Amino acid sequence: MSEDVYRKLQQQLDQYSMGYPATESGIEIKILKYLFSEEDANVFLNMTPKLEAPEAVAQRMGEPEAEMAAKLEDMAERGLLFRLKKGGVSKYGTIPFVHGLFEFQVKTLDKELSEMGGQYFDEAFDDAMQFGVEHFLRTIPVQQSLDVAHNVASYEDAVQILKKVPQIVITDCICRKRASIMEEDCGKALEACFMFGSMGQYYIDRGMGRVISLEEAIQILEKCREDGLVTQPATAQNPGGMCNCCGDCCGVLRAINKHPKPVEIVFSNHYAVVSDEDCTGCETCLERCQMGAIDMKDDVAQINLDRCIGCGLCVTTCPTEAITLAAKSENAMRLPPASMMEQMMGMAQKRGLM
Repeated sequence: MSEDVYRKLQQQLDQYSMGYPATESGIEIKILKYLFSEEDANVFLNMTPKLEAPEAVAQRMGEPEAEMAAKLEDMAERGLLFRLKKGGVSKYGTIPFVHGLFEFQVKTLDKELSEMGGQYFDEAFDDAMQFGVEHFLRTIPVQQSLDVAHNVASYEDAVQILKKVPQIVITDCICRKRASIMEEDCGKALEACFMFGSMGQYYIDRGMGRVISLEEAIQILEKCREDGLVTQPATAQNPGGMCNCCGDCCGVLRAINKHPKPVEIVFSNHYAVVSDEDCTGCETCLERCQMGAIDMKDDVAQINLDRCIGCGLCVTTCPTEAITLAAKSENAMRLPPASMMEQMMGMAQKRGLM
């Protein structure tokens, strides 16, 4: 019974977001056993991402409503379910492994889960992310790399994204926190992931983040730029969150880096261009690039457009301003889905689930 319920749980999670594929080692089951009791797993299997009040779940499972309400609240508090509080009523729904179960452990993450998570990403999840990453996160330029002479859509501007939301929540990057626990961290900013809307409120309610002002949020963005982090909001015009990622620790960038041509799987509308005449061969940009997209030839920086994801980090530290960020052609420009729901539908279609 035990193995069966956890395998069913793995199979259900594999239908969500970028999936939760099985491995030969069975590490995915070990993670589930670490997070879920058999009772937890059974409740999860009897729910969907559609938010429901406890009485609906209790009726479906034939359980007392008060006991089910307490059970769902307990699971939400342990990051096993999403919870939305509105008008004094709490509703609950299932969540993907990413973004969801793994990130929701940010407050309680320990070495055991860190080790298992690292093994699972290496064995299976990196490949899953490569397949669906364009529908999960997109790369936008750091603001200082943009040419003010060109009109930039608000969804391509991190500051404009922050200005549009009524509440900004900041939380630790789960990837760099995991790396820090494993003593593998890069030393870059830890408090670097923004959450908005109902997701942001869930982070606040569970003590996983804090509300910050627009001014502090912009300061954090600047710190992330200085640290050489890639700004990646969710792939929607009105995203529910925005990460600042590094190639050393972050699952998404590490997965992208393994692809021979990252440009083919990344949602980005820009690319870097080098002026041969202005480049002095200082090589500052080589260390700055998170994708290994820059090489030197005859003491001049060369951009590998198969690897450049248009983050603009190289632009902001070039001492001679030899690197600029160019917008892709009109035919190559991509419009993000309008909403998070459309984003999820796009991912489901990509994976053949609808």
